[in-house]
Amino acid sequence: MSFSSIAQKSQSISSIDFVKIINNNEEEALFYYQNNWKVLRQMAYKKNYILSFELLKDISEEQNSFNLLLITTYKNKEQFEKREEHFQELIKEKGSLKLLNEKKPAEFRKTILSKDLIPQ
Repeated sequence: MSFSSIAQKSQSISSIDFVKIINNNEEEALFYYQNNWKVLRQMAYKKNYILSFELLKDISEEQNSFNLLLITTYKNKEQFEKREEHFQELIKEKGSLKLLNEKKPAEFRKTILSKDLIPQ
């Protein structure tokens, strides 16, 4: 069996956000994602709402259009289709946003592109 055949059978779906840190607010952006986005995904993972998640920072010296990749992978279409319902539940459970220097997300980050992808 080829790798391609195995991947197709997994039926996983990954949502990927390409994020640009703006106004030199790297500290605020990383704090936000570590203390909100990541915490919500840890909660979602424990409740079997997602298969996995990853927060990746671009470390290249080049000036790219994005600085962070946010990847959330869902086990199947059912998990993917319930994502909004599940994350709304988790947001209520978690409580208010944790922010550094009281800066709101729009002041330190911009989502450049969002994609939902399946393995091939």
